[in-house]
Amino acid sequence: MPDGAFGVAWPRIYPELNLPLGLAGTVLTMGTIFAAISGFSSGWLLARWPTGPIVLVSGLLTSSGLLIVAHTQSAAWLYAAAVPLGFGAGAVDACLNGFVARHYSGRHMNWLHSCWGIGATAGPLLLGYAMGTTLGWRGGYLTLGLIQLGLALLFACTLGWWKHVPERSQHEAHGAAGGKVPTMLANSAAGWLSALIFAFYVAAEMTTGLWAGTVLVASRGFTPATAGFCTAGFFAAITAGRILVGFVVDQYGNRRLVAWGLVLAILGMAGFAVATTPLAAAVALILTGLGFAPVYPCLMHEVPRRFAPEAAQTVIGRQSGAASLGAAALPALAGWVAQHSLAAVPVLIAVIVLMLAVSIKQLNRMT
Repeated sequence: MPDGAFGVAWPRIYPELNLPLGLAGTVLTMGTIFAAISGFSSGWLLARWPTGPIVLVSGLLTSSGLLIVAHTQSAAWLYAAAVPLGFGAGAVDACLNGFVARHYSGRHMNWLHSCWGIGATAGPLLLGYAMGTTLGWRGGYLTLGLIQLGLALLFACTLGWWKHVPERSQHEAHGAAGGKVPTMLANSAAGWLSALIFAFYVAAEMTTGLWAGTVLVASRGFTPATAGFCTAGFFAAITAGRILVGFVVDQYGNRRLVAWGLVLAILGMAGFAVATTPLAAAVALILTGLGFAPVYPCLMHEVPRRFAPEAAQTVIGRQSGAASLGAAALPALAGWVAQHSLAAVPVLIAVIVLMLAVSIKQLNRMT
């Protein structure tokens, strides 16, 4: 829920606290860096503590960060909040992905990520509602913080549940072809390529979500309301697509659905690059979102089927960390491109998706 909230609240935060408009980028970059650090460290963390306690501590960190924002009085408070928010988000992302990849099916992995989409939609809606009432942005963040604290208390009461996971055979858990357990190590070329792939994917997704509306308004002449509807369709398609993929992924397999999704995403982005009507733009963004839907969860779930058991969590942690770095890097590059030509932004995204497809094909050959 906190992921998209800051962008909604910032137009009210910065004038009230007399802060520079551009400070939001610095705060978000700090949070992204700390999320990347905790993601890269997840293998080290899980070697020392079980998943349950890490999720509990992550919930406490996230709630404390949100409560700091609710009471912030200056930029220093926002910088302080970015530390627990980043560490908590990065750790829970990497550790939960690893847990589900090792113990559950592709269906559960896709539904895990579709639930992220529901929360990422609900958080901004809650902030928007709060800012339209006497609660204001502080009350909205206080509510989010209390919800996260409630989740942390729930995690504390259910710590014992983490010990009762599905028993899976070694072959089923690691999915090696021919009944063999994978031997690929984390520091292999495939291990680092896997991380780069996640940087590419999240960069493409975040850049589309951040810049699609601006392209439609400033370059195509759409109204802000129409552009917002089209962009909302993109995010809704990702969430709905992951729910649908959950029903068929165990039948068709992770790799096949990722390949199909990439073809659909490339077609969708090509359509968006030339769309001149609201209907065409909406359809193109929905196709792009549906294409993106299986990529992140299916690639995460495939890790134990590509890499040795002792390497899987390290690879997943690197993927989560690289995803955070990709989310910070390409949207900024797209901003520089947009200053020179908004029409070039969809082309940039399409190039990244093509690079993503080529990289995944190479990873499939290696593993």
